[in-house]
Amino acid sequence: MKRVDFNPTARGALHGVRVVDLSRLVAGNILTKVLADHGAEVIKIEPPDGDTLRAWRVGGVETSWKTICRNKFSVALNFRHPDAIATIKEMVRGAAMLVESFRPGVLEAMGLPPAELLAINPALVIVRVSGWGQTGPYAHKPGFGTLVEGYSGFAAINGFADREPVLPPMFMGDAYAGLMGAASTMIALRHAEATGQGQVLDVSLFEPIFSVLEPQMANWRITGKLKPRTGSRSTNTAPRNVYRTQDGGWVCLSASTQGMTEKLLRSIGQEALLDDPRFARNHDRVKNAAALDAVIGAYVGARSMAENLAHFDKTGVTIGPIMDPERLETDDYVTAREALIEVPDDEMPGGFLPMVGTAPHMSATPTVLARPAPKLGEHAEAILGAETCARLRASGAMP
Repeated sequence: MKRVDFNPTARGALHGVRVVDLSRLVAGNILTKVLADHGAEVIKIEPPDGDTLRAWRVGGVETSWKTICRNKFSVALNFRHPDAIATIKEMVRGAAMLVESFRPGVLEAMGLPPAELLAINPALVIVRVSGWGQTGPYAHKPGFGTLVEGYSGFAAINGFADREPVLPPMFMGDAYAGLMGAASTMIALRHAEATGQGQVLDVSLFEPIFSVLEPQMANWRITGKLKPRTGSRSTNTAPRNVYRTQDGGWVCLSASTQGMTEKLLRSIGQEALLDDPRFARNHDRVKNAAALDAVIGAYVGARSMAENLAHFDKTGVTIGPIMDPERLETDDYVTAREALIEVPDDEMPGGFLPMVGTAPHMSATPTVLARPAPKLGEHAEAILGAETCARLRASGAMP
């Protein structure tokens, strides 16, 4: 794992783009993390007790905050105070974007309706992240990623047939919304720069995860059947599964083309199965996936992880290890891609914090690692000025 330090002079492609970030928790913070990693000046406007993400601690360390909110600035304001609202409006004048993730209607109740913000800055891109969107019968319902992971149909097809539906063990719904939201803001920013016209982006948590489940609805229309939960198998192609090695590890395999299946069976001495009608073609293999898995599982299970990987790498079969943090930390591929880095952090054991590296790799406009995630209100005076901060503290608008 590569050790790197922050470089506050680093400049990315979005240098000069100011983002006023009122969002909380995951989706909005992932959205603005993407922008900040490309050099945008993302200013987190946090309540006096901080973004809720700060409370997600492991061993007393704000690991989620530190990793998702790198490269950002922080100003703490009391959103209920009129001076704080006036300060946000003033910040909007010089901003390219405003991002929020309150329940629909809250921004208006705070005194920051989009129409007024656009009157202040006609080119402003306003990104509204919510569970169910700004319209529709669920607009005013609370929405967390867990709910949309169930409502979208993801959980219904995830897991094993003889067990309950399984939710993802990470913030999948929020992450999809954050990434789709980041892409959408770039489209809106391009439009604003070309025309001077801002707009409002309505980003729900539901629609991004729903969109990546294509073509489930079309399949259901044709078959009238719910896609069964098949564990790690696929209903589209076989073989595709995870297999246990002799030394207790796991490998994953996908032979999703006819050529790859033929290569796989030949590599394990089972080319005769290619003449077996149960396995000759993909649709036959899907129907008989359990029998095929038994053959592959027997081969893999008789060999260690290293032996399997060496053999299948040599024969060109698409197989790989099931990794965990211990293996990822020292993995050659992860290291070479700088997919995992570590930065100085006095709160971490050993003094370094591991985090996902900046991505993607861009030849002309590389991403930046400019500053660690901010302490609450750390940049108030640098952004607003000492005199303004003194006035806001005196009025109770700033802690």
